[in-house]
Amino acid sequence: MPTDRDPAARTLRRLDLILRRTVAIGVVLVLCVPALRAGSAWFGAGALWLVAMPLASLWALHRFRLPARQRATAAARELPRRRRGAQARRWRRAPEPRLARAA
Repeated sequence: MPTDRDPAARTLRRLDLILRRTVAIGVVLVLCVPALRAGSAWFGAGALWLVAMPLASLWALHRFRLPARQRATAAARELPRRRRGAQARRWRRAPEPRLARAA
């Protein structure tokens, strides 16, 4: 576990704080300034650059971990186990009686 004296840990904490603030500021800007919700020919979608990209960077900084609640429910939910034994056979339909053709 990194300690406070570790410069890499301090850098990660600082970067985490910067990204969280960037996301918060981006959300406020997108909600308050309607022009930033629209796209631009030079910059593309404003919401993408102001909110989605900083969120993706923050998620990558945390090594793509899911929130704890989602991990717990995914682990608790177990897939049904397969039955052991022979495989079920398909039902065969009785052939339909053919009618004699008129000549």
